[in-house]
Amino acid sequence: MQHTLPQLGDWHSLDELRDLQLKQVPQVLAWAARAPFYRERFGSGAPPSTPEDLASLPLTGKQDLRDRYPFGMLAVERSRLATYHESSGTAGAATPSYYTAEDWIDLADRFARKWVGLTADDTLFVRTPYALMITGHLAQAAARSRGATVVPGDYRSLAMPYTRVIRALHDLGVTLTWSIPTEPLMWAAAAREAGYRPGEDFPHLRALFLGGEPLTPARRKRISSTWKVPVVEEYGSTETGSLAGECPEGRMHLWADRLLCEVYSPRTGRLSPEGRGQFVVTPLFREAMPLLRYNLEDDVEISYEACGCGWHLPTIRVLGRPALERTVGGRPVTQYALEEIVFGLPATYEVMFWRARAESSTLHVHIEVAEAHRAGAVPELTAAITRELGVPCEVTPLEPGTLVPREVLTAVPDVVKPRTLLGPDEDWSQAALHR
Repeated sequence: MQHTLPQLGDWHSLDELRDLQLKQVPQVLAWAARAPFYRERFGSGAPPSTPEDLASLPLTGKQDLRDRYPFGMLAVERSRLATYHESSGTAGAATPSYYTAEDWIDLADRFARKWVGLTADDTLFVRTPYALMITGHLAQAAARSRGATVVPGDYRSLAMPYTRVIRALHDLGVTLTWSIPTEPLMWAAAAREAGYRPGEDFPHLRALFLGGEPLTPARRKRISSTWKVPVVEEYGSTETGSLAGECPEGRMHLWADRLLCEVYSPRTGRLSPEGRGQFVVTPLFREAMPLLRYNLEDDVEISYEACGCGWHLPTIRVLGRPALERTVGGRPVTQYALEEIVFGLPATYEVMFWRARAESSTLHVHIEVAEAHRAGAVPELTAAITRELGVPCEVTPLEPGTLVPREVLTAVPDVVKPRTLLGPDEDWSQAALHR
């Protein structure tokens, strides 16, 4: 079934946006009624069919997807499926997700909504996994839908070490990249090891597309200033595809013409259209695997304040997951808050790589920093953490190359295909193995 998808500019107010959403709800509920999970949840009575019915339904959680692995959420014939995916979660159980070819039209179109543009003149370097996760496939589909050239860079695979990444970025005239926020910092370090200047010797690069990790303003500024190009943030998941992207004003907007979005408070059990809490989403054009009020469990803040871009879409701040919060001295510490402080150090200190361990009474922080900058960086970071987080901390300087070893940035591993016939001087213990 071909979907008629809303496009930016099809509505001119939040009221018109709401009308678009409500018009699609009956179709979403009808698709869901074909899935075993929702048929069981709806019971023997008349299935829900109105926005009011949807608002009365319980949340769908990640465990629901895991419990129905692999195809208990399927709402179409298997013959109609185009792709099968699983999320990158570390719960130990698979979180399945699947899409039809028609679903992929919506997926690719949402990802391609980049304010910098994605055109046939672009070369997009995709540095995310091309495995069961959707991230690499999503970027490739979006780029090809706009006619762009795709360089499938994969993610930290044996076939794509950082030396090869830098060569591709430089020699192929890459104009756009897609990765997690950590990667451009790794590329900068690897580029310098190879004798390149990150902001000078890659003249074709015009923007970095980032997603997959919470990105604080301070780290964003460091990445952008290092490469001297705009950073364009993306928010999504394997279960849903792209959920939000940046406008020209630098604000993250939810693709609410394609989604119904809510905020859930675990403390009160209430759901509301805006505020801070866990993000709950209902994709409006997902036929293969409808998700009704799906709780992503990400801590977010949603607002309907007006934005100068004129898109008339709600904005979202992604703050991470509460499950990753730690307690030190009775006070909460999040990676998001700590990252903002670390990258708030002056860029002249060249601190890019760090780690922290939260113990009951002390927060231990390690930073890579050259000897010449330690006298400034260590006391400044200690004072900032104590002031901003209110916890005792101990900051330890490490020699550059400790957290990210130089060989990781410079290695050129030999990718060997399986072989079973070897010569007299070859190690046949490696026969039939990839290394």
